[in-house]
Amino acid sequence: MDNLLNFTVLEENDGTRIDVFLSNEIEDISRNSIQKIIQNEKVTVNNKIVKSNYKCKEGDKILVEIESPKELDILPQKMDLNILYEDDDIIIINKEQGVVVHPAPGHYENTLVNGLMYHCGSSLSGINGVMRPGIVHRIDKDTSGILVIAKNDTAHRNLVDQLSIHSMTRVYNTVVFNNIKEESITINAPIGRHPIDRKKMCVTNKNSKNAITHIKVLERFKKFTFAEARLETGRTHQIRVHMSYIGHPLLGDTVYGSEKQPFKLNGQVLHARVLGFNHPRTNKYIEFSTELPDYFKKVLNSLKLEVR
Repeated sequence: MDNLLNFTVLEENDGTRIDVFLSNEIEDISRNSIQKIIQNEKVTVNNKIVKSNYKCKEGDKILVEIESPKELDILPQKMDLNILYEDDDIIIINKEQGVVVHPAPGHYENTLVNGLMYHCGSSLSGINGVMRPGIVHRIDKDTSGILVIAKNDTAHRNLVDQLSIHSMTRVYNTVVFNNIKEESITINAPIGRHPIDRKKMCVTNKNSKNAITHIKVLERFKKFTFAEARLETGRTHQIRVHMSYIGHPLLGDTVYGSEKQPFKLNGQVLHARVLGFNHPRTNKYIEFSTELPDYFKKVLNSLKLEVR
């Protein structure tokens, strides 16, 4: 069965081309794919078929028909999953840096989903389809840390609701370039798709969503800061984009920072250390935390040696 997506155009998107509007609203579909969907007459505005150059008007009711993904042969694979907790409804995983969360073009094997399918069999929620069974939220391939996986659709819906109202506790640790002068800061800057590089996000007032990150300094070094980032919202690449925006890109992040990095790293130094939420069945608050992984500790130890 195909998926039907509904959107209402707000004032800030008045005058935006519909293909641009939809490519910003639907994260996992490129603008070229959106244009093909429009060409195939799968998009209506106020019950009328439109073309890609249609300019949205405030109050427009947009309906998009997305074909359900073809069932690919996503195979279960035995993996060493670092399971922090598991019951009939959820699994808490501590993901290693370098592991892709779910299958996508170019990554159909060795993803966290492959390992979860081996471990859980058919006991994963199906809301996100065959490509992302159980996946409630995700972290980047090169970000390490805690994820919650849903084992049934009821748990999945409950956790997504908690994410949508920003009630989950999500705390990350990172190392960023330059010294943050303040002891703590709050970054309140909207994030949207980059106007040129569609694989990147950026701070922008156009076709964006509000994004808030709370930063706390943990330790300062000569040219770097060890910091805690607490997410109030959860936009794609939020911490990476926000820290780059204020002049403190993440160490190891060659996408939002410099391509030249002082350490041999496999990506940004970013670890999802704490995750807390109300259990979807009992409604009792539970919280999980992890130690910093070895790659992160090595960076901190190197920085501490430089200070001496």
